[in-house]
Amino acid sequence: MNYFVHESSYIDENVSIGKQTKVWHFSHVQTGVTIGDECSLGQNVYIGSNVRIGNGVKIQNNVSVYEGVELEDYVFCGPSMVFTNDLTPRSKYPKGTSAYKRTLVKYGASIGANATIVCGNTVGRWAMIASGAVVTKDVPDYAIMAGIPARQIGWVCECGMPLKESYTCSYCDRSYKKISNELHEK
Repeated sequence: MNYFVHESSYIDENVSIGKQTKVWHFSHVQTGVTIGDECSLGQNVYIGSNVRIGNGVKIQNNVSVYEGVELEDYVFCGPSMVFTNDLTPRSKYPKGTSAYKRTLVKYGASIGANATIVCGNTVGRWAMIASGAVVTKDVPDYAIMAGIPARQIGWVCECGMPLKESYTCSYCDRSYKKISNELHEK
């Protein structure tokens, strides 16, 4: 076994876990899940059936990644952030997996602590979702989103630093150009 699973965690059958991935205390990974290399699943993390998680993903404590969610490589999920998978849930009238809306979190995106990602939306590459934000629509690549509902408040560099109007990072010197309402690395 070339990954680590704490003895208090449960890994169901038909799960693929990549090299050097760590699954910490009291976590549960359901059947059909694929987890890439060098991931970290913190304490009390739940991964629903058939979820796909890329390489280098960090999922902090108390996060549930429900069926219908896909996390591409190098996604960061902050403590206690929330994914949903059904827009109209009813306890008395369960719809099952056919009602789940797909949610995609693209390469390198970061989601802050206690943020909520409403199902059916895509979080763009390298986007930054502020702590406590509620995402109710698609998020562009490199966007900084904050508030309830979340709205774009700026742009962020791949390294994580907010960008000024010049779209050149003061920390790592990466340079971007804005075309229409999209940011592209030069």
